[in-house]
Amino acid sequence: MSKYGVVAIKAVEMSNDGFLPDEAWLHAAKEVFGDSVSSIKKGCPKSAFLGLAEEGAIKGVPAGNYTKSKDNKSYALTALELLKNHPGLTNSKKELWQSSCHSEHKVHNGQMDVVIALWEHSLLNT
Repeated sequence: MSKYGVVAIKAVEMSNDGFLPDEAWLHAAKEVFGDSVSSIKKGCPKSAFLGLAEEGAIKGVPAGNYTKSKDNKSYALTALELLKNHPGLTNSKKELWQSSCHSEHKVHNGQMDVVIALWEHSLLNT
Protein backbone atom coordinates (compact mmCIF):
# COMPACT_ATOMS: atom_id res chain seq x y z
CA MET A 1 0.00 0.00 0.00
CA SER A 2 1.25 3.48 -0.79
CA LYS A 3 2.01 5.98 1.94
CA TYR A 4 -1.03 8.05 0.97
CA GLY A 5 -3.13 4.92 1.39
CA VAL A 6 -1.71 4.53 4.89
CA VAL A 7 -2.48 8.18 5.63
CA ALA A 8 -6.07 7.68 4.46
CA ILE A 9 -6.57 4.65 6.73
CA LYS A 10 -5.08 6.47 9.73
CA ALA A 11 -7.17 9.56 8.97
CA VAL A 12 -10.36 7.49 9.05
CA GLU A 13 -9.36 6.05 12.42
CA MET A 14 -8.67 9.55 13.75
CA SER A 15 -11.95 10.86 12.32
CA ASN A 16 -13.77 8.05 14.07
CA ASP A 17 -12.02 9.16 17.28
CA GLY A 18 -13.47 12.67 16.97
CA PHE A 19 -11.09 14.62 14.72
CA LEU A 20 -12.56 16.54 11.80
CA PRO A 21 -11.47 14.90 8.53
CA ASP A 22 -9.08 17.72 7.54
CA GLU A 23 -7.43 17.67 10.98
CA ALA A 24 -7.27 13.87 10.88
CA TRP A 25 -5.56 13.96 7.46
CA LEU A 26 -2.98 16.47 8.69
CA HIS A 27 -2.14 14.48 11.83
CA ALA A 28 -1.98 11.20 9.90
CA ALA A 29 0.21 12.74 7.18
CA LYS A 30 2.63 14.11 9.78
CA GLU A 31 2.78 10.68 11.41
CA VAL A 32 3.50 8.92 8.11
CA PHE A 33 5.75 11.51 6.42
CA GLY A 34 7.58 13.00 9.40
CA ASP A 35 9.42 16.14 8.32
CA SER A 36 8.55 15.97 4.61
CA VAL A 37 6.48 19.15 4.37
CA SER A 38 5.80 18.74 0.64
CA SER A 39 4.38 15.24 1.16
CA ILE A 40 2.28 16.41 4.11
CA LYS A 41 0.86 19.35 2.14
CA LYS A 42 0.30 17.48 -1.15
CA GLY A 43 -3.18 18.52 -2.17
CA CYS A 44 -4.42 15.86 -4.57
CA PRO A 45 -4.63 12.85 -2.22
CA LYS A 46 -5.84 15.05 0.62
CA SER A 47 -8.59 16.54 -1.55
CA ALA A 48 -9.62 13.08 -2.75
CA PHE A 49 -9.97 11.95 0.88
CA LEU A 50 -11.82 15.10 1.92
CA GLY A 51 -14.08 14.87 -1.13
CA LEU A 52 -15.12 11.35 -0.19
CA ALA A 53 -15.65 12.47 3.42
CA GLU A 54 -17.67 15.47 2.31
CA GLU A 55 -20.17 13.24 0.53
CA GLY A 56 -20.48 10.80 3.43
CA ALA A 57 -18.74 8.07 1.44
CA ILE A 58 -16.37 7.06 4.26
CA LYS A 59 -17.77 4.79 6.95
CA GLY A 60 -18.10 6.52 10.30
CA VAL A 61 -17.23 9.98 8.95
CA PRO A 62 -20.18 12.38 8.78
CA ALA A 63 -20.82 14.28 5.59
CA GLY A 64 -19.90 17.96 5.77
CA ASN A 65 -17.99 20.76 4.07
CA TYR A 66 -14.35 19.73 4.00
CA THR A 67 -12.79 20.72 0.67
CA LYS A 68 -12.93 23.31 -2.08
CA SER A 69 -11.43 20.94 -4.63
CA LYS A 70 -13.97 20.01 -7.25
CA ASP A 71 -11.70 17.98 -9.54
CA ASN A 72 -10.05 15.69 -6.99
CA LYS A 73 -13.36 15.14 -5.23
CA SER A 74 -14.93 14.22 -8.56
CA TYR A 75 -12.09 11.83 -9.44
CA ALA A 76 -12.43 10.04 -6.10
CA LEU A 77 -16.22 9.77 -6.27
CA THR A 78 -16.08 8.52 -9.85
CA ALA A 79 -13.45 5.95 -8.85
CA LEU A 80 -15.71 4.77 -6.03
CA GLU A 81 -18.59 4.28 -8.45
CA LEU A 82 -16.33 2.42 -10.87
CA LEU A 83 -15.11 0.11 -8.09
CA LYS A 84 -18.69 -0.69 -7.09
CA ASN A 85 -19.27 -2.07 -10.59
CA HIS A 86 -15.75 -3.34 -11.32
CA PRO A 87 -13.92 -4.16 -8.05
CA GLY A 88 -11.06 -5.72 -10.03
CA LEU A 89 -9.95 -2.22 -10.99
CA THR A 90 -8.08 -2.10 -7.68
CA ASN A 91 -5.48 -4.15 -9.54
CA SER A 92 -5.13 -1.54 -12.28
CA LYS A 93 -4.59 1.87 -10.74
CA LYS A 94 -3.78 3.36 -14.15
CA GLU A 95 -7.04 2.15 -15.70
CA LEU A 96 -9.04 3.29 -12.66
CA TRP A 97 -7.38 6.71 -12.88
CA GLN A 98 -7.91 7.12 -16.61
CA SER A 99 -11.57 6.13 -16.27
CA SER A 100 -12.03 8.48 -13.32
CA CYS A 101 -10.50 11.56 -14.91
CA HIS A 102 -11.56 10.72 -18.48
CA SER A 103 -8.06 11.28 -19.83
CA GLU A 104 -5.11 9.19 -20.89
CA HIS A 105 -2.79 12.18 -20.52
CA LYS A 106 -3.37 13.38 -16.96
CA VAL A 107 -1.01 11.94 -14.39
CA HIS A 108 -2.36 10.26 -11.27
CA ASN A 109 -1.11 12.10 -8.18
CA GLY A 110 -2.08 9.98 -5.19
CA GLN A 111 -5.86 10.20 -5.52
CA MET A 112 -6.31 6.55 -6.51
CA ASP A 113 -4.00 5.42 -3.70
CA VAL A 114 -6.50 6.91 -1.25
CA VAL A 115 -9.58 5.41 -2.91
CA ILE A 116 -8.05 1.96 -3.36
CA ALA A 117 -6.75 1.79 0.23
CA LEU A 118 -10.12 2.78 1.66
CA TRP A 119 -11.88 0.31 -0.65
CA GLU A 120 -9.56 -2.57 0.21
CA HIS A 121 -10.05 -1.92 3.95
CA SER A 122 -13.85 -1.80 3.55
CA LEU A 123 -13.98 1.80 4.77
CA LEU A 124 -16.16 3.14 1.94
CA ASN A 125 -19.94 3.13 1.94
CA THR A 126 -21.00 1.03 -1.00
